[in-house]
Amino acid sequence: MKRLTRAPNLAIATLWADMLCHAGVEATVQRKYASSIAGELPPDQALPEVWISDDDELESARSLLHELRHPPHRHWACPQCHEVIKGPFEQCWNCGADMPTLSS
Repeated sequence: MKRLTRAPNLAIATLWADMLCHAGVEATVQRKYASSIAGELPPDQALPEVWISDDDELESARSLLHELRHPPHRHWACPQCHEVIKGPFEQCWNCGADMPTLSS
């Protein structure tokens, strides 16, 4: 087992671990409840951590986590209401239409 990263809180650590597991990388959250002893330990030592089971997957897990933490920014125009959508969104915030797919 290897530690992949520390997370700022339990919710984010759980989200990251779940996303990694969904992508095929076995991940767990350690120090889930250590925040209750912050003050007796330095605060950075009480943060939850995401660990992976297979040491050989460390680099691919780091790359995947980077992609999860930094989604692509796009600009696209809604095909129904013509609203310009900026960011990683795949649905129009104005009318709910799906982002158009690129045809090959």
